[in-house]
Amino acid sequence: MKLTRVGDSREIDAEVISRDGSTIRVRIGDRQLAAEFTANADGGGVLTIDGRRYLIFGARRKDSILVSVGPASFEFMPAEAAFRRRARGLAAPEIIAPMPGKVLKLMVRDGDLVEAGQALVVIEAMKMETTLAAESAAMVKHVRVEEGQMVDHGAVLIELSPSPASSGRESAPRVE
Repeated sequence: MKLTRVGDSREIDAEVISRDGSTIRVRIGDRQLAAEFTANADGGGVLTIDGRRYLIFGARRKDSILVSVGPASFEFMPAEAAFRRRARGLAAPEIIAPMPGKVLKLMVRDGDLVEAGQALVVIEAMKMETTLAAESAAMVKHVRVEEGQMVDHGAVLIELSPSPASSGRESAPRVE
C-alpha cells in the first residue's frame, strides 16, 4: 500500500510484512523494521523500535489514518485518495485533534481566509502544546470547538473549504 503524508506530495511505499502477537514487521520503502506495540486502554499505546519507546495514538478517520508520536502528529492516506484530495484544491478539509487534550487557543473564526502554514488552533496534551496549521490556503468553514474545551483523539476541530481565491471566485467581505 502506498501512503502519502497529508501536506506532503511524497509517497511512501509501506507494507505490513508479518504480525505475530504484539510484534509487527513492516517495510517502508526499501527499509524493513520490527516494532513491538503494547496497547493502552485510551486508544493509544507504546511502540518500541530498536529499544526506543514512543507513546503513540492512532485512529482511522474517513479516508485517512491519524498518528501522533509524542508532540508530533501526522496524517496519512492512501496515495490514490491523496491525489483526489489535491485535485480538489485542498490539502486537508478538516483540522483534527492528534490526541486527546484541551483547546488552549483558537486563532480563527468562521469565514476567515487562511494561508498554508498559518496557525489555526493550539491544543495541550500530556503537558505539551501543539499548534495545528492549515496545509493549504483555505476558508474556515466552521470552527467546531471553543477555547477550554476537552477534545478526544480524532475530533474535528475546524472544517475548511477551498479558498475562494483558489477556486477563481471573488471573496466576499466578512461581516463583523
